Amino acid sequence: MSPPSHGPHLDWLDTSGAGQSKPCLFSLEQVDVSFGAQVALRGIDLRVHRGERVALIGANGCGKSTLLRVLHGLLEPTRGRFHQDHPLRQAMLFQRPHMLRTPVWRHVALGLWLQGQSWTQARERALEALDRVGLREVAHQAAPTLSGGQQQRLALARAWTMDPELLLLDEPTASLDPHAKREVESLVQELVAGADSAVPLTLVFSSHNLGQVKRLASRVVYLEGGRILADLPTETFFQGPLERTHPQAYWFVKGETL
Repeated sequence: MSPPSHGPHLDWLDTSGAGQSKPCLFSLEQVDVSFGAQVALRGIDLRVHRGERVALIGANGCGKSTLLRVLHGLLEPTRGRFHQDHPLRQAMLFQRPHMLRTPVWRHVALGLWLQGQSWTQARERALEALDRVGLREVAHQAAPTLSGGQQQRLALARAWTMDPELLLLDEPTASLDPHAKREVESLVQELVAGADSAVPLTLVFSSHNLGQVKRLASRVVYLEGGRILADLPTETFFQGPLERTHPQAYWFVKGETL
């Protein structure tokens, strides 16, 4: 993988070798995204390999959510190139997932039915998914009445039924209490660990929780002002000489841990 250019002070070095021997799932080359006069992403160079777990960090407004939406196909680059070798089965979870006004099990089954499964098959698969995320007992409850943590678990159940190759998470635990955060994070870990080894799950997520980043990510991408200013293996990011090699990222991390 060719090292992206981050400027004169940033020595990009991947010492882990993570993802190097695996196929590239997607790449972005000099991608900009603009909303009128506002530039949300600037010159983004990014390659993600199958099975990587990439955390996007940075202050609010730095471009994390915009980048996730580009990867999911919800936004087109204003400039540059976004390339995938083949269409990906993918799912995206938002910080506040939209809940249909329908029972919980139907909320999951509907997507499967729209993909061509019979209603009976879709219902069985939905109940299996609810078992997996601990929501079977509320299967007949209206989805919008669930707590925030339950709604995120329901969104993960829907994602699991789609058997995604790529899972995108936009601050999935930001608005949850500590107990719900632990539950959702544990489910994400289970999804990643339980993926078919022949087609491992690739995870890209944004988070302000640096402890969560350390637990879930194999690689950390730091954004500031719509640009990538650091792209490092997780261990190197948190234990390497960040103050010298990536000063902007260092001061962000220092501020988040004070």
